[in-house]
Amino acid sequence: MNLKKLSVKAVAFTTCLALSSVALAKDGDIESPSASAMALDLVLVRPVMLGITVLGTAAFVVSLPFSAAGGNVKESAKTLVVGPGEATFVRCLGCTSSGYQHDIE
Repeated sequence: MNLKKLSVKAVAFTTCLALSSVALAKDGDIESPSASAMALDLVLVRPVMLGITVLGTAAFVVSLPFSAAGGNVKESAKTLVVGPGEATFVRCLGCTSSGYQHDIE
């Protein structure tokens, strides 16, 4: 029973973080984060987001039969796997929005 409560909390936490990263996304802005923001991102945020990506992937695999039955596999994959994955691996170091920086000096 304790494992069930823990897994429900992990899925809820993952979903909240995935949705919050979408809410923070900006179009067209090129960020220039400070050195402290980059260091904090490297040491704290990226490892946490990697863990959330792993938990989201596990939640996606567990919910896959239900998502397939409901016809929303693409939406659940985007929310549980792609969103946290982009926040972990695609975002520039210290930036708040996902995506590559196009204007590198």
